[in-house]
Amino acid sequence: MAPNPAPEPQTRALVLGGGGARAAYEVGVLSAIAEHVPTLEFPIITGVSAGAINAAYLAAHRGSFAEAVSALRARWLELVADRVYRIRALRFGPALLKALAAGALGRHSDPATVRGLVDVQPLREFLASIISVTGIDANIAAGRLRAVALSATSYGSGEVVTFVHGPPGAPTWRRAMRRAVETALTLDHVMASAALPVLFPSVRIEGAFYGDGSVRQTAPLAPAIHLGARGLLVITQQGAGQHVTPAAPRDYPTFAEVVGLLLHSVFLDAVEADVEQIERVNRLLAQWPAGAPPEGLRPINLLVLRPSRNLGALARGTGPKLPPLLRWAVRMMGGERAAGADFLSYLVFDPLYTNALIELGYADAQAGWDRIERFLAATAP
Repeated sequence: MAPNPAPEPQTRALVLGGGGARAAYEVGVLSAIAEHVPTLEFPIITGVSAGAINAAYLAAHRGSFAEAVSALRARWLELVADRVYRIRALRFGPALLKALAAGALGRHSDPATVRGLVDVQPLREFLASIISVTGIDANIAAGRLRAVALSATSYGSGEVVTFVHGPPGAPTWRRAMRRAVETALTLDHVMASAALPVLFPSVRIEGAFYGDGSVRQTAPLAPAIHLGARGLLVITQQGAGQHVTPAAPRDYPTFAEVVGLLLHSVFLDAVEADVEQIERVNRLLAQWPAGAPPEGLRPINLLVLRPSRNLGALARGTGPKLPPLLRWAVRMMGGERAAGADFLSYLVFDPLYTNALIELGYADAQAGWDRIERFLAATAP
């Protein structure tokens, strides 16, 4: 009897989520992987929010995987708050006062418009200096990359729009409140995906305004699957069952604690829910009788890498690294309390914190290398 043929390797994809400064953890994980497999290729790369920055950089870099990750790590360690945002504390006040005055005088006034509480022009300039999107086409032409996809939320339609940069005829899709469009990625797409509502200004692309793609992304792993991936390496920033030490029951939650929880719901919860959904489908298919599986369902080789420590807890004591005005605002919001550290962790762009995240990601990937090696052996470019 002939031996059973070896299973066909599944096309692998790298899925990078958002989380502001916390996305430095992704770079640490990738650094360890690149150390073991310097010529590794991820033919499909997807990203959202700060993960879109990492994804775009890796997709556009013309060197090897190890060279791209090493360069990305160096760029992260250059980041300080002043290279990401400038505070616009007076932006909201004049618009609101104008509207109130018009109302008091019985005059019609357009609604107050707040074009972001911080100015992210420094980040745009920094990214423009380090990302050359022409490298994406070069990598596609060389066969190292099949497609890169970045997601953003449309303020007009409320949909999550995934911008797919691939060869002509790259897959697109339309589902409930999410769709994909084929396009050539630009810096605007990167900035739109990372534009946290209210805090960062929205970005205009082809006549429509977009913000952070994590806000309404209910299926963050779906873009990679739609693009043909059957093996997903997902780096998330929420360790299973990890939480910052809660405030005493007698303490009313501070504003920073509430906002930190909201940011977790935006950046982390949807990923965990989607992981659970895929794992549930995999279990169903494993129990399915021999023969064709249900239409539209295929098993996904899923590897989720999570931090071994709470990333919010690592941000405790980093408040002094924030710009003075923001530091004052965070203190007034209760961000310096232990339970407010989650909120702080999204904003601290400082090498002291980001290097700690990178080192943790590196150590976690080294400790879990056996799992990573098995995943890479079962998947293919």
